[in-house]
Amino acid sequence: MRVRLAILPSVMYDAIMSKKNPAAQALGRLGGKARAKALSDAELSKIGKLGARARRKKLSPEERSEIARKAVQARIAKYGQKTRKEGKP
Repeated sequence: MRVRLAILPSVMYDAIMSKKNPAAQALGRLGGKARAKALSDAELSKIGKLGARARRKKLSPEERSEIARKAVQARIAKYGQKTRKEGKP
């Protein structure tokens, strides 16, 4: 069956060309948001730490260093350069 793509709205085109079910994607997003609202701060923190650990395994040491360098630059830009107190490492 040939579909004339020129007359399809972009949403329908994306749904046809995607291998994922758009209805299932929408339900998944809703379930994720509803579940996140029901979780405590400690549970959200635990889930976040699992994601951070998985990301760390995936990145090379050079990539992690670059991310950390950018984070420091962003903090300095936001809060200014802060020096460490005397005697603290």
